[in-house]
Amino acid sequence: MTSVPPSARSDGRPPGAAPGPSPDSTPRARGGAPVKAVRRGGRLGSGRGAALARLVGRRALAALPVLLGVSLLMFAIGAASPFDPVHAYAGSAVFTASEETLAQLRESFGVDRPWPAQWWDWFTGALTGDLGDSRALRQPVAQVIAERLGWSVLLAGVAFLLTLLLGLLLGTLAARRPGGLVDRAATSLSLTLSAAPAFWLALLAIWLFALRLDWLPAGGLTDAGSTVVTPGQLVSHLTLPALVLAVSQTPWFTLFVRESLLAALEEDFVTGARARGLAPRTVLVRHALRSALLPFVTLVGSRVPELITGALLVETVFSWPGVAGATVEAALAVDFPLLAALTLLATGAVLLGNLLADVLYGLVDPRTALDG
Repeated sequence: MTSVPPSARSDGRPPGAAPGPSPDSTPRARGGAPVKAVRRGGRLGSGRGAALARLVGRRALAALPVLLGVSLLMFAIGAASPFDPVHAYAGSAVFTASEETLAQLRESFGVDRPWPAQWWDWFTGALTGDLGDSRALRQPVAQVIAERLGWSVLLAGVAFLLTLLLGLLLGTLAARRPGGLVDRAATSLSLTLSAAPAFWLALLAIWLFALRLDWLPAGGLTDAGSTVVTPGQLVSHLTLPALVLAVSQTPWFTLFVRESLLAALEEDFVTGARARGLAPRTVLVRHALRSALLPFVTLVGSRVPELITGALLVETVFSWPGVAGATVEAALAVDFPLLAALTLLATGAVLLGNLLADVLYGLVDPRTALDG
């Protein structure tokens, strides 16, 4: 048998070289050019981040004309409204005041001019941070928002976190055994609560937990006679409105998780997981629930308007010192500078919620195109 000399090795490496891939094993395209390997977390990750940044920039630019149109619409509706802000400000004294006094009040409020001029004055002032003065609360609008925004964010944030936890828990338990006792109870309760107004739930909660059982305070931020907000008082006064607001939003999340999870359980990859002998709980939580949570992210942003509406009613019933309560006061007093600013704030929250849903969906599912 003829031996092959070391210099004639087929891999082209010199004698004694360490084994490794041969020069000819480099992947090549059809034209003969070598194929470049794509590194994970390199240019691909930076490209995804750039796409998310472009999405945020486009949405921010698109939000500007929306906010501008909403502010214009608010002043136009105010001009067409039959309610007179001077009469709302003066109250019963308007019946004894002279026309000269009422005219001076209109001039002082700036409501004696056409509404486009009123809007322009408000808009140019808003660009410099001056949102005007609230006639209902006798404070600058910026100060009213600064004092109340934090309490509204606290209430809405706690309620929304409870909503997510309850919706995921009840929806998963309902989908675990379709048609079972838990499924029927959770579905029936969700359908019933979805038809109940938030203010009715708030009044019922006050009657039961504050008046009958005396477990929790009926409203406010502090106890009677107290001027300092302590952590204990904050927790006790926050519990009931946060639970009511969460219960009013939970039915939609429960039903959505249930339907998404039932659809995911019929997918082929779930059938394959069952065929591999995985435990039913593992199949449900680690496989089906992961797939069902992708469309669940979009529901988070779409429920922001309902959360704001629910907070408006809950804060009013519980006398919670938030932005929603100030909105009711501004509407009752025909306080258009404050009402316009709060309406823009609510509109911005809705737009931000929709953007957050799109960004989260793009992060959890890299297959999603970020062109919109």
